Amino acid sequence: MKLLSVVIPCYNSQDYMNYCIESLLPGGEDVELLIVNDGSSDRTAEIADEYEKRYPTIIKAIHQENGGHGEAVNAGIRHASGKYFKVVDSDDWVDIRAYMKVLEVLRNHSNDEHLLDMVISNFVYEKEGTRYKKVMKYDNVLPENRVFSWEDVKEFRKGQYILMHSVIYRTQMLWDCSIELPRHTFYVDNLYVFTPLKYVKKIYYVNVDFYRYLIGREDQSVQEKTMIRRIDQQIKVNKLMIEQAHLDRIENENLRQYMLRHLEIVTVVSSILLIRSGTVENLHKKRELWKYIRTNDFQLYHRLKFGIMGRLINLPGRAGRTISVGAYKISQKLVGFN
Repeated sequence: MKLLSVVIPCYNSQDYMNYCIESLLPGGEDVELLIVNDGSSDRTAEIADEYEKRYPTIIKAIHQENGGHGEAVNAGIRHASGKYFKVVDSDDWVDIRAYMKVLEVLRNHSNDEHLLDMVISNFVYEKEGTRYKKVMKYDNVLPENRVFSWEDVKEFRKGQYILMHSVIYRTQMLWDCSIELPRHTFYVDNLYVFTPLKYVKKIYYVNVDFYRYLIGREDQSVQEKTMIRRIDQQIKVNKLMIEQAHLDRIENENLRQYMLRHLEIVTVVSSILLIRSGTVENLHKKRELWKYIRTNDFQLYHRLKFGIMGRLINLPGRAGRTISVGAYKISQKLVGFN
């Protein structure tokens, strides 16, 4: 059995997938790389097959009809044979020295009785055209160099979240929680991180800058104008997270507060993008989203609506919307996203 399975979702990735794959090959025989060609029309399939032929014991090429990023991750989970599971997007890459440290931690926790549920490491926003690299670190909230639980986790800062780029999950746990990401939907990375959290008991934090997350590419899904164009998919993911939350059933206060914070930022992003679009239709969708939250979980609605961020994005009238957008722009610069 492999130590780590890494799925690399690829859609028309011929121009950058090589760099991603090459950065992961130093893991050697401990790692399996699952290259999922998600119905590409360029040379992605050919490149994936070439790699499989060159590294038959490490790389597996999986070809499927286009189902979107979520379905590519689903395929990776179905085919995984590693004890641990990681998603690395085809336009991103990993730092080799940090990679070796992460693998060392996984090896030290590879016996069934010592398996971890979640391993967290730092990631770097590799923004095109900028020299300054924003690093998402967790050393202020997570203990280092030991196994811990939610009881040991401190309060996260605003703008500090566990994202797909920072997490490795135990593969069996992903199977046990029956995670299934929606097809043809962007922004499912939030669901991928959020859904398994309530199953996580044993956590380990590796304080290394492992994942390099490329942002700023013009056609990227996280570009604001692209997100506005795909706002219905953002709302879909937002609603699925609301449906899965059930915060009242979570006994641990630290986990409950973290999941509330994560829901808060996703809902804020949905609301601000709907405001930023400037259309009457999307302002109606914003009201409908908040009505949906209220109907689905009134207690959660109250927490989201009357928290600092909730109050800020629901200021009345055009002036209120201008203030909301201004605050959002400041947060973008502070956090370093988009």
